[in-house]
Amino acid sequence: MIHRTLAEAVADLEAAGELIRLDVPVDPHLEAGVIQRRLYAAGGPAVLMTRVRGTRFPMLANLFGSRRRIRYLFRSTLRLVEAMLTAKADPMTFVRSPRLWPKALRAAICTQPRWVQQGPVQAHSCRLSDLPQLVSWPKDGGAYVTLPQVYSEDPGRPGLWGSNIGMYRVQISGGALEPDAEAGLHYQIHRGIGPHHARALALGRPFPVSVWVGGPPALTLAAVMPLPEGMPEILFAGALAGHRLPLVRGVNGLPVPAQADFCIMGEVPAGLLKPEGPFGDHLGYYSLAHPFPVLRVYRVWHRPDAIWPFTTVGRPPQEDTEFGAFIHELTGALVPRVFPGVHEVHAVDAAGVHPLLLAIGSERYVPYAGERMPQELLTNGMALLGATQTSLSKYVLLAAREDDAELSCHDVPRFFAHVLCRLDLSRDLHFITRTTMDTLDYSGISLNQGSKVLWAAAGRPKRVLASALPALGALPAGFGPVRLFAPGIAVLGGPAHAQPRDTQDPAMEELCRHLAAVDVSGLPLIVVVDDVDFACRHWDNFLWVTFTRSDPATDTYGVDAQMHGKHWGCRAMVIDARLKTYHAPPLEMDPEVEKRVDALAAPGGPLYGRI
Repeated sequence: MIHRTLAEAVADLEAAGELIRLDVPVDPHLEAGVIQRRLYAAGGPAVLMTRVRGTRFPMLANLFGSRRRIRYLFRSTLRLVEAMLTAKADPMTFVRSPRLWPKALRAAICTQPRWVQQGPVQAHSCRLSDLPQLVSWPKDGGAYVTLPQVYSEDPGRPGLWGSNIGMYRVQISGGALEPDAEAGLHYQIHRGIGPHHARALALGRPFPVSVWVGGPPALTLAAVMPLPEGMPEILFAGALAGHRLPLVRGVNGLPVPAQADFCIMGEVPAGLLKPEGPFGDHLGYYSLAHPFPVLRVYRVWHRPDAIWPFTTVGRPPQEDTEFGAFIHELTGALVPRVFPGVHEVHAVDAAGVHPLLLAIGSERYVPYAGERMPQELLTNGMALLGATQTSLSKYVLLAAREDDAELSCHDVPRFFAHVLCRLDLSRDLHFITRTTMDTLDYSGISLNQGSKVLWAAAGRPKRVLASALPALGALPAGFGPVRLFAPGIAVLGGPAHAQPRDTQDPAMEELCRHLAAVDVSGLPLIVVVDDVDFACRHWDNFLWVTFTRSDPATDTYGVDAQMHGKHWGCRAMVIDARLKTYHAPPLEMDPEVEKRVDALAAPGGPLYGRI
C-alpha cells in the first residue's frame, strides 16, 4: 500500500481498525491535546476529529502513536529503505547480497522527486487564523504547528541537494506576532536550518522558508530522521513513500509537495527576532519565551480535503517516543559506520533523550595490558559528542563490549549496575564545561550553555554495589529521608534549592563532608531530590528527575573530592537533582479539561473503552 496523500493513509488505517472518528465538538485549546495524550498512553488508535471548534479543518491525532501502526503505514516500503540503508552502512555486505540490489535500485529511483505544473495543495488559500489553533498545555504562549516539515535551502547551493527538512515548532498566534502575517520559528542549536540561515545572513540574501503540513506520512517521518551527511530528507522521503514525490513551486521560490495538505510560505527577515514561547516541551517542562527568528508569511495554501495532523509533546513517553524507537530500528546498523568503535547507543527517552546517552564501545587500544582501562572508550565518547544529534547529549555513559559481550544499553538497570561497579571515580569522570547544550534543557548556566560529562567504565569490577542501605548517621538539617533505589544507587531528600544559577550549594558541600565520615564504598551514586517517593517509584521517574534536573559540572559533588592536574575525582558521586530556582516549571494538566475528556470516555461516550 503506497500512500500518496494523508487522506489515503487515514482511509487505510480506518479500514484496518487503527483509526476512529470523533464526531463531537472538540476544542483545540487544551482538549485536543489531552485526548491525543490519553489515547497514546492507552495504546489507542489514531483519531480523526471532524468537528474542531474555530476551524473548518479536521485534526488528526496519534497517527504515529505505536510502532505497530508506523510499520503498518510503511509496510510496502520498509524493505526498500532497509536495503538502501544497508548499502550505506555496509557496502560490502550489500555487494555480497544480490537479493538486495533490486530493492535498493527501486528505492534509489523513488528518491528522485519530479516537478509538476500544478498540485492539489495549490487549490485554496487561507489565513493562519483559519488553521486549527492547537494549544497543548495551559501556559503555552499561543497556537503551534507540532508536526511541521520546515523546508529550507542553502543559499550558496540552492536546490534539493542543498535542502533540509526539519521538525522545528512553529508558533502561529500569540505573543508579539503580527496576526496572520508572522509565525515564530523556533529552531534549536545543531539543526540543519541553522547553517542555511547563517549563509543567508553572511551573503546578505533573503532567506525563504516553507512549512509543509500533512501530505504523505513519509514526509513527516523524514523530517525527524537523523540521516547521514549528504542524504537530503526530501530524497529519503521519496524512498519511504515508495514513489517519486511530485513537487510544485511555491510563491517564495521553494518547492512544495503537490500532495501536501497545507503549506505556509514566507521569508525570514534579517535581524528580526521576537519572543517565541512558552511551550510545553518533550523534556516534561515548559521551554520559556526567548527571542527567535520570525517567518514573514506570504501565503498559506491548502488542498480541498485538507487534514491537519498534530501531536503534543510532554514528559516521555509520548508519541514522539515511537518516532525515536522506529528510527533506531532503521538506523541502528549505521552506528558503527558513523562512529567507528561504537557498537550500540541508546538516547534514553525516559530521561528526555538528550540528557542521557548510553553507549557500548570497544576497548582495544592496549589489548596486552594486565588491567583494562578506558582509553578507546574516551575516543568513542568524544566522537559521540562531536557529531550528529548525539553531540547534544549531556551525560554520556560508556561501557566496553570486551567486559560483557551480552550487555545491551537498552537494559537500563543492568547497564547502570555494570558501569557503576567498574567506574574508578578518581579517574573515569571526564567533564566538558562551558559548552553548548540542548536549547530545551534549562539545567545549565544559560540558554544553550552548560556542561557535559563522560562516565567511562572498563575492566574488572572495582566495588561490590550495596544491596542494602548502609548506616549514614544523622544527616545534615534538611536532608532525608534516604532510600536505596537500585544496587549502588541511593536517593536522598534535600531542602528546597535557594541558590542563583551557576552557583554550587553550600548545603550540598556540607552533605558531602558528612558522608566522608561514613561508609559509602558500595554507593558510587547518591542522588539528592525534592521527592524521594516520586523519584524511587520506578526507573522512568529516577531517570527523568536525575538527568533533566542536573548540570554535570554545577550539580555533581563528591565525597572526598579532589582536583589533580585539572582532573576532578571523588570517592562517591553526589548529584543534585532538585528543581532549581532557575529551572523551567514542569508541565501540569488542567483538571477542568481533564474532566471534559473523562466525560467523553464515560459509558456511552464516543471514547468509551478507548482511554
